[in-house]
Amino acid sequence: MKTPGKAANRKPPEPSSDHAGIAQWLQGTMPGLQPVVAHLDGLIRKTIPGLQYAVKWKKAYYGLPRHGWLIEMVAYDVSVNLVFFAGAKFEPEPPLGEGSRYVKIRSLEEARAPEVRTWIEQAARHAGWR
Repeated sequence: MKTPGKAANRKPPEPSSDHAGIAQWLQGTMPGLQPVVAHLDGLIRKTIPGLQYAVKWKKAYYGLPRHGWLIEMVAYDVSVNLVFFAGAKFEPEPPLGEGSRYVKIRSLEEARAPEVRTWIEQAARHAGWR
């Protein structure tokens, strides 16, 4: 399966069962966003057992061996984008993007919204980026 969108020409990151790279990446995010990123990271890890991890292109990746990369997390200056590679198949779809769908999260309150957990749960049921 090709990667949707602009990443189609890029080689996927190498998976690891070690979360240390993402933990280090989290420490390098903007201090005001660290609680948001930490919450999302914990929610993803709690919701999807057996994850593999990677950091590439200053982005955190979460995936499963049988499905490929499911979620990409990107921290900017004032928001975090949570990208779902199979998001177009979700019900409801995350609000932004085409093919790969994403949500822009600016606060811990937004990160705790029930639909964020629902999208993470759905990500584990669909093939992602391989």
